Amino acid sequence: MGMSMGSGGGGRGRGRRRAPMSEINVTPLVDVMLVLLIIFMVTAPLLVSGVPVDLPDARAKPLAQEQEPIQLSIDKDRRIFLGEEEIARDSLADRLALRARAGGEPPRVYVRADRSLDYGLVMSVVGDVTAAGLGKIALVSTGGGDTEER
Repeated sequence: MGMSMGSGGGGRGRGRRRAPMSEINVTPLVDVMLVLLIIFMVTAPLLVSGVPVDLPDARAKPLAQEQEPIQLSIDKDRRIFLGEEEIARDSLADRLALRARAGGEPPRVYVRADRSLDYGLVMSVVGDVTAAGLGKIALVSTGGGDTEER
């Protein structure tokens, strides 16, 4: 009855140690950096405009852009902004017509309207944009995409 019942197998493995791991695992670092890159790519376009507007949700894909678009915003108090400058409703078509005639291909117009506004007001502003000669209009929303193209 000379069996040994101890753990460790009777002395095998004593004195043998693992070599320390001297390589850095960069996979978690790359994963974190890619997530941060995606977060910054998604949030950067949302920080462009300074007019606070509660946007509706949509499932449209983002649009490819060639030149700087015109930002047109309508806030919940029915004030209209061209970029960050508030303008009167009656001068909107004239100001947009000047930009349409600036030369080259007419720029795209991003219309950002608060979700609490009535549909008629938003469509009347879109009508002013098309009357000014700007036919590329995109309605900005939040959700799956940034814009829904018309």
